[in-house]
Amino acid sequence: MEFRYENRTGNFYYRDRINGGSPLDCRPHLHYHIELVYMLEGRAQGYVDSTEYTIEANNVFIVFPNQLHQFISTGPERYILFILSPDLIPELSRIFSEQVPVSALLEHADQNPRLLELLKMAIEERDEHVAFRDVVLRGVLLAFFGELFRSMPLTEHKAGNSHVLQSVLGYCARNFNRELSLSVLEEELHISKYYISHLFSNRLNIRFNDYINSLRVSDACRLLRQTDMGITEVSERVGFGTMRTFNRAFARQMGMSPSEYRRQSANNKLVRPIS
Repeated sequence: MEFRYENRTGNFYYRDRINGGSPLDCRPHLHYHIELVYMLEGRAQGYVDSTEYTIEANNVFIVFPNQLHQFISTGPERYILFILSPDLIPELSRIFSEQVPVSALLEHADQNPRLLELLKMAIEERDEHVAFRDVVLRGVLLAFFGELFRSMPLTEHKAGNSHVLQSVLGYCARNFNRELSLSVLEEELHISKYYISHLFSNRLNIRFNDYINSLRVSDACRLLRQTDMGITEVSERVGFGTMRTFNRAFARQMGMSPSEYRRQSANNKLVRPIS
């Protein structure tokens, strides 16, 4: 199966197909973000790892970070879709990195009015230019996932029972702020570093170092928005060895310097990052 790694840089993406818009259909891919669909009408086929699901009206479908997934539209559909960074809700980071749903599908979500009300509140906070938007959105998302997980059992993500690529990506997501190299992965996961390098370049179409830098820059953005930590300390905290490397990687991914990002974020004028 051909699939790609998507290097998503925004912390919250919203799309719907209510009055027009594009179908849910997409090719196999995976990313560091959480993806969630609420189907209003119609149906589609959803795939997570090796499991197929039929997503029908009033179903919630969720994909955790680094899970391979795909959607195939089977007819007219109306849906709501969120793609959000787990960095928005760090209180749940351990869940998203170490566990997965027993089933990616929650049926009859319309029978839980509390869940739907929180979903509606999250939609209302999609405008990133509103003052304190990230603060409010974080609270809403915490409540939403807390309510969702009451009805959606989770199980431990066992690396040994998963695809090698998922094991590698999961380890990177949990340890990107440490010294991390292909040699470290080889020693920790007992997988050839040459094979890991091949996976990144030939299957995900991204270099290993670029993937690690994308995780580090994403976390740096969170620290720049949510703390008064100095830029040098942020660079060290997320795992960059030098300020020069940090500034170069940040500018490449976000299209601006870390100091400019912090200033624009504080002024609620943060432009959308480069995709």
